[in-house]
Amino acid sequence: MHRRHCLAWLAGLPFAATAGTALAQDKDKPIQIIVPFGPGGSGDISARMLAEFLTRKTGRAVVVDNRPGGNGIIGVEAVRNAPADGSVLLLATTSTHLANPSLFRKLPYDPGKDFRLVGSFGPGSTYMLVRPDAPYKTLQEFVAAAKKAPGSINYGHFNATSKVTGALFAHEAGIELAPIPYKQVSQAMSELIAGQIQVVFTDTVAGDAFVASGQLRALAVHSDARLKRYPALPLIAETYPKFTIRGGFLGIAVPAATPVEIQQKLNTWINEAVTTDPIRSRLEGFAFAPAKVSLADLATFERQEREKWKGYVDIAKLEVQ
Repeated sequence: MHRRHCLAWLAGLPFAATAGTALAQDKDKPIQIIVPFGPGGSGDISARMLAEFLTRKTGRAVVVDNRPGGNGIIGVEAVRNAPADGSVLLLATTSTHLANPSLFRKLPYDPGKDFRLVGSFGPGSTYMLVRPDAPYKTLQEFVAAAKKAPGSINYGHFNATSKVTGALFAHEAGIELAPIPYKQVSQAMSELIAGQIQVVFTDTVAGDAFVASGQLRALAVHSDARLKRYPALPLIAETYPKFTIRGGFLGIAVPAATPVEIQQKLNTWINEAVTTDPIRSRLEGFAFAPAKVSLADLATFERQEREKWKGYVDIAKLEVQ
């Protein structure tokens, strides 16, 4: 990278020289966005959109680094141990920041103490996906089939959100679904297409291309309202009003020791990115609702949602690892 590009980027950050010292030590080092899950998922797609925006905004290279494994723990730990100077960002998800504290007894990190959320891609929605030739054409037919043969329907999961969403749906519908774990969303989708499993609950970002291409069929969607793109697609809550788990959360976090001035600058950039085209249109097309969110509101959201997840895990009767 040219020296003038790096200096221009640093000049755009409204914080004291001491806060930028670490950034200035290696002028050619790109900014990293670490995604704690594999390629092709909603986090990966969102991170790459943001990376393009930040590159245009700052003139500095921004690299997306996928670090899958351990329900996001491997990638999270990499950022927790990274310099707290804004050069390494974490793609935070429902799994990493809301669910994991209730799913793991000995989680090596504390999302509330070790990180600060600096941006959000907006509340998301969740598809309930089956094969196009599945024998059930409606949500009611799916539930009837599951009740007729308890445990015969497998659902694939690849993170905390997909696992708990499936378990909560089974609880509300009064059926038994067999969970099948996968390391990545792409693996679960491939197995669903091949007929090895019967259903996957995934966010609309990761599922959109499969639905649009006809490779998979959405039986229903979990969202605040019916999707503009598919208005005939019913909401799960229309049949099961108590199914209120929030759709997948995607955001950006930094180590807690990151100076607040850097946090604020990142927050400003991310708010601009998600509320202007082309990112805004793409997120809305994926059934997200992007909006500007302050650092204080992000902190409040995180605390409240993490408490809700304790209840979700209890209702779904999931074993804490």
